[in-house]
This record gives sequence, C-alpha cells and structure tokens, in this order.
Amino acid sequence: MANTAEIFNFPVPDAAQKEPRVADLDDGYTRIANELLEAVMLAGLTQHQLLVFLAVMRKTYGFNKKLDWVSNEQLSELTGILPHKCSAAKSVLVKRGIFIQSGRNIGINNVVSEWSTLPESGKKNKVYLKEVNLPESGKKSLPKSGKDVYPNQVNTKDKLTKDNIKPFSSENSGESSDQPENDLPVEKPDAAIQSGSRWGTAEDLTAAEWMFDMV
Repeated sequence: MANTAEIFNFPVPDAAQKEPRVADLDDGYTRIANELLEAVMLAGLTQHQLLVFLAVMRKTYGFNKKLDWVSNEQLSELTGILPHKCSAAKSVLVKRGIFIQSGRNIGINNVVSEWSTLPESGKKNKVYLKEVNLPESGKKSLPKSGKDVYPNQVNTKDKLTKDNIKPFSSENSGESSDQPENDLPVEKPDAAIQSGSRWGTAEDLTAAEWMFDMV
C-alpha cells in the first residue's frame, strides 16, 4: 500500500509592498506667511475650527486665490467632519474676523490684528481674600464657658420671692400621721387618760403603772 500525502495550498499574503507616498513640492504647495501661521497657533481654535481653517487655506491659497466659494461638502471631504459641523465652525471663524466673507466666497483675513481674541473670562486667576473683616456687631466675642455669668432666663411663671415662699413640712401639709387634719383634739368618752391627741383606756393606764413599778 503506497503512502500518499495531501497538499494544502494556504493563501500567501501579497508580498508586493505598497509604494510609499512622499509629499513633494513639485506636486504643489500652499504659500502662507509665517506671521499668519503663528497667529493661528495663538488663536485658541478648537479642533474643528483649525481643520476648517486649513481646508479654506488649501482651497484658496493653494490655488493662489484670496477668496473662493467653498461648500460645506468640500470642507467635510477635506477634514472628515460632518457638513453641519463644518458650517458651525466656519460661522465662528467669520464672527471672530479670522475669515472674511463676500457673498458666497470666503477666505482668510491676513490682517491678524483684526482677529478678535478669546474672552478673558476663565483665563484670569481667581483672587481669594486672605482675611475677612467682620462688621462691628460681629466682633464681640462669646462669653467663656464656666467663667461669665449669663443673663437670667425669662420665665412666664410667677416668680418666688421671700415674701411669698412658705416653709413646707409635715406640720402644715395636712399629711402628718400623728395629728389629725383638725386643729382641736377629739375627746374620747372611754379614755382614762388623754394628752392632746394621745389617749388610753383604764386598762392601758393600769398596765402602764404596773410596768412603772417593775422598773
């Protein structure tokens, strides 16, 4: 039995290298003044605004023109930004004086001194007060706890004075167990002896005398 081998043909990547793209002045160039380029770098443009600026420069200065009609679709094709966003960025550049517009034509304003700068708000460092002076009414210090006397508390109830304070004891409370509520002692008809509210029968008196004799 003969041995057979199966051959698989795998795809081979294209060995041919792509020809590199090299920028060359012979293919065209755009002239721009150095002062204009430096002014753009200091203008504080957003990414969209800068790309639209370069696209308008390419469509005007790249063809030795100062002004030309450049549609939003052309700007979108050069920058990769959506047309409506290109239109918004272009409007801001016109408002700031970086672009000049004449009818449908648009171009770059090379009078850089006419460009409006960004608002100063947000750039200045905020200044914070190091010391706050309170008004005179707020400078009085609070009393130290435990040392100063605070004013008496206001109470709507009747105040007690030495004239209306009465001593409280069991004698005037009416709750004494040794004395009845009435001031006069009650006489006992069967009492053999009585002293005030204390009383005793004849048997009590005899028992007391016997105990006294035994002592």
